[in-house]
Amino acid sequence: MNEPQYQSLPDELSVLVSQHWQHFVESGNAMPAALHDDLPRVWAGSDYVASQFLRDPELGQWLVDSELSQPLEAESLHQQVREQLTDCDSEDELKRRVRRLRHRHMVRIIWRDLAGIGDYHSTVADLSLLADTLIDEALALLYRWACERSGTPTAPDGKPVQLVVLAMGKLGARELNLSSDIDLIFAYEHEGELEGERRSQTYHQFFVRLGQQLIKVLDQTTADGFVFRVDMRLRPWGKSGVLSIGFDAMEGYYETQGREWERYALIKMRPVAGDLKAGARLLKRLNPFVYRRYIDYGAFQSLREMKSLIEREVNRKGMQADVKLGAGGIREVEFIVQAFQLIRGGQLPALREPNLIKVLPLLVEQELLPDDVADELTDAYLFLRDVEHRLQAVGDRQTQRLPDDQLGWQRLTFAMGFSERAAFERKLRRYRENVRHHFSQVIADPEQEIDAAQGADQELLDLWLGELDDAAAVAQLQAIGVQDADAVYARLNTFRDGRAVENMQAIGRERLDRLMPLMLEALGYQGHGETTALRLLNFVEAVLRRSAYIALLVENPGALTQLVKLSGASPWIAERLALHPVLLDELLDVRTLYSPPELAELDDELRQQLLRVAEDDLEQQMEVLRNFKQAHLLRVAASEVTEVLPLMKVSDYLTWLAESILHQVVMLAWEPLVERHGRPSRDNGQPCNPDFVVVGYGKLGGIELGHNSDLDLVFLHDAASGGMTDGEKSVSNEQFYARLGQRIVHILSTRTMSGQLYEVDTRLRPSGSAGLLVSSMDAFEKYQLNDAWTWEHQALVRARVVAGCSRSRQRFDEIRHKVLCAERDQTKLRDDVLAMRSKMVDHLGDKTGEQFHLKQDPGGIVDIEFMVQYGVLRWASSHGELTRFTDNVRLLETLAALDIMSAQDAGLLREAYLAYRSAAHRASLRKEKSIVDDSQFRDLREGVRAIWKHWFDL
Repeated sequence: MNEPQYQSLPDELSVLVSQHWQHFVESGNAMPAALHDDLPRVWAGSDYVASQFLRDPELGQWLVDSELSQPLEAESLHQQVREQLTDCDSEDELKRRVRRLRHRHMVRIIWRDLAGIGDYHSTVADLSLLADTLIDEALALLYRWACERSGTPTAPDGKPVQLVVLAMGKLGARELNLSSDIDLIFAYEHEGELEGERRSQTYHQFFVRLGQQLIKVLDQTTADGFVFRVDMRLRPWGKSGVLSIGFDAMEGYYETQGREWERYALIKMRPVAGDLKAGARLLKRLNPFVYRRYIDYGAFQSLREMKSLIEREVNRKGMQADVKLGAGGIREVEFIVQAFQLIRGGQLPALREPNLIKVLPLLVEQELLPDDVADELTDAYLFLRDVEHRLQAVGDRQTQRLPDDQLGWQRLTFAMGFSERAAFERKLRRYRENVRHHFSQVIADPEQEIDAAQGADQELLDLWLGELDDAAAVAQLQAIGVQDADAVYARLNTFRDGRAVENMQAIGRERLDRLMPLMLEALGYQGHGETTALRLLNFVEAVLRRSAYIALLVENPGALTQLVKLSGASPWIAERLALHPVLLDELLDVRTLYSPPELAELDDELRQQLLRVAEDDLEQQMEVLRNFKQAHLLRVAASEVTEVLPLMKVSDYLTWLAESILHQVVMLAWEPLVERHGRPSRDNGQPCNPDFVVVGYGKLGGIELGHNSDLDLVFLHDAASGGMTDGEKSVSNEQFYARLGQRIVHILSTRTMSGQLYEVDTRLRPSGSAGLLVSSMDAFEKYQLNDAWTWEHQALVRARVVAGCSRSRQRFDEIRHKVLCAERDQTKLRDDVLAMRSKMVDHLGDKTGEQFHLKQDPGGIVDIEFMVQYGVLRWASSHGELTRFTDNVRLLETLAALDIMSAQDAGLLREAYLAYRSAAHRASLRKEKSIVDDSQFRDLREGVRAIWKHWFDL
């Protein structure tokens, strides 16, 4: 037999491989020539592989026949294992055969890894697939034998109930290493009872016994070794828990008793054997435990605690050289990724991917990690995992510890592709330092950073805990800048001693005790007093049972600063945050908080968010829409109260926000209806796409939305009259569009857990509440030209298309222009406008004469709007450009440019209009009515009334 050329190996490895070869030659086994080139390198790195060639005479030829150049393929591997187990008739024989298969494939995987044929990705994929297949095929055989022995468990629908084997950890993530335990949980979907000849047996007993048999087949060490070491300690109740558990009991356990560390474990849970479809259903049921609907910054503290426990264990056992658990090791990369998964996975389902390498680019995509950080973590993780594999390949032992002898270092250095140990150690050290740095950046305790810079303020903690006497406590609050210190201290005591705080769970109370000194410090630093303190305490009380939000503020001092600042500036913002604490996420980045996006950016952001939701999940789509709106309402309010944005920009932002939402709502309503009924037809027989528009009236049409504005909408279609849709379940065009309108209103106005998108008012449609919800363009045009009242033409002045197709938009614009430019009886127009205005003042204006209603009273907003509308309706027939704009400011400018109104009058009306609207906005953010003292704006009011009298010749 020709001897492989291993003399080029480093000296000690050359001697080692020579010894292996001599033993192999003495065994009398044959070595195929095809393996000679790679054999020295493989045997230098793995005593285990060399020993298997001695134990299995056919291994060499099997290896050649297995197409070493290719990774494993699931279907062919299942077929291979199934064939090997076909005539297996006993548990002992099953053990022997699966162990033989395991050894052969382990040799194959190690060979590919050490010979450089496979990389990290193919190594862990092959290992995970091997484990999945051996578990699944062994279980299938054991289940068949169990059913033959005891009967088959059946579900209420008569289908067999099978065991579900759930993998956790590395196997669950398809990242299994060369010598890893496999963490398993056994579950089954239905309870029941099997009636036997001698005695009955519950499904629970059946599946416990089946699970015990599977563990023995996989884990028990025999003369042939073992398949995988099985760890069942991650199951509900751990070691004291039942071996197999029903789905209902499992879900109940996590709902009532699930601990924080179990959430990390369940990130990587995956059904690997048995009834995989039932396993998928179970994962869906457990998702709410793993992934919170809100942003869960409590994950950081939990990770710190877990890491601290590990570090103490590492130090106690002297495991600093462990590439998994030591500083800058594999576990720290996993913690970084898992932190973001737990914090954001509830809102970003894409992050629920168990595989770490696949998650890192997703974190970049979601702007949670910078590109360069993700790249450094990826490179370090792959290097460390390769080191782990090289260490474990030596003796098929579960170790991540760096060598403590010369031969071990030479082996590892050579297997990792380095010629010198020093060069390898430098690279290893750099990767571990990078990981440690990023770990400290992500998982670092902000309180420790504060403590290091300025010392912990123990006195504020004592104050919060009620351990200072009253005088000292008030003095302490005054010393840090808190206004109304006596009142704030009283509020603080009432809150701390209240039932809500007393009933908190331990972890929540611990988080609260960390937050309150920081909040008091921020309150004093910004010079706020009782009013702001009360708003903050109301917010904290609202989130006491969801203490992850408290953790977010502890973890992010910048967010806490913004919370105090904005709560002091606006009760409206404070209330929004208390109602929707998920909005705290918006406070994390000041750049986006105070930088409003353009319309195109809003459209793109919302579209991207909706793409992450299943197309048929309307409930989740509605939640996305509502969360999107709430987030941007907070941003615009923050920008307004801090005077980053002027009034006109605020209105633009709020209007663009509504338009972006309406655009998506139309598509969400349109697509399911088209799928069900087909597309409506047009007069030329061509299908529509969608030949439908949403027309915004009032503030939406005039680009003047406020913080609490409802939407005045009219729905119009331009499909063929009497036509039908082209789908299998065809309906008339009119019926289709009626359902479309109803669906749009439903999506907009339904109250969900996140509230309502918008109040919708559709009474401005032709014939008002008595008219059709969706009218045809032809009917709309006919109504406007022949039957509409003057006030409806006034409303049309401020109408514009805000969503829908461009062709129908153009048709609406033509109709609007035609209607507004129609010749009118000037006396009737003047009388109608004055009569409507008089009626509004009588019904809506202030009756006392001591206050000024910014909108409804004479000299207010409606007077200005009516003058503009009157001007358009009176002069548009000779000045068609008056139909170009829908907002009052630009219409005033147009009236002045056409010399219909003097520039001086237009300027005063513009100044008054913006001043009134700005005051109304501020009142809304203070949660006050749009009413001010009669003395306010007196000069502007008198100016507006003077122009009104001149304008109408009164």
